[in-house]
Amino acid sequence: MPQSSTSRTGTRAARKSRQRVGGGSQASHGIKDLVSQLKRDRIISAAIDPFYTQGYTQTTLDQVAKSLGVTKPFIYQYFGSKNDVLAEICSRAIKDAHETINRALSQRGTPTEKLKVIVRDFTLHVLNNQANAIIYSREETELAPEDREMINHLRREFDRRLVALLREGLEAGEFVIEDIRLTSLVIASVVGWSPVWFRSGGRLTKEEAAEEIAALVLMMLGVKGQGTPSGVVLPPMPKAMDG
Repeated sequence: MPQSSTSRTGTRAARKSRQRVGGGSQASHGIKDLVSQLKRDRIISAAIDPFYTQGYTQTTLDQVAKSLGVTKPFIYQYFGSKNDVLAEICSRAIKDAHETINRALSQRGTPTEKLKVIVRDFTLHVLNNQANAIIYSREETELAPEDREMINHLRREFDRRLVALLREGLEAGEFVIEDIRLTSLVIASVVGWSPVWFRSGGRLTKEEAAEEIAALVLMMLGVKGQGTPSGVVLPPMPKAMDG
């Protein structure tokens, strides 16, 4: 027997009702995820300072919990151990590097333009998160082997994509490079070392330092029209010593 108009209407109404309930459930799940991420971020923020100032091994989760005004079980709701907290801190820089290169490579532009954006934006991010970078360089050996390998895998993938961009620029005649792999490592080192020497309140702002480093990298690659970065005085080359 065919359904009556009333029956069909009721069926459609029930279906829409289920869709609304499902949508509401999805929205609720999304809100819970957001709240969970915010709490994870709070824990990370609270852990960064003692990890940075007194070291990973000297810091306890009780100290982190006390600074948050919570108990240690609260932290265990979001992280399985203190080492998991360290892994999150150490992995954020390289994850942000991937986001930076993703944004740059998705935009239209020349290899030179893309590389400048990558170096500038990644340097700025690193300088805005100096403690994270220092913690990683100092505490890398404290990471669990699987976490260290995960981070190293992300670093290798970032380097692979940077090498591809450098090769593209070389083939387009924009860059002058003898060893692409070595050049990629040098660029990553220039950016990665910046948190060690940069000081807030110094001669350059973070934004200016990021622009200067990007310009220096392009100069290193022989990009014409860059000029000498503002405020940077290049010393004369030393004279060769007689044998």
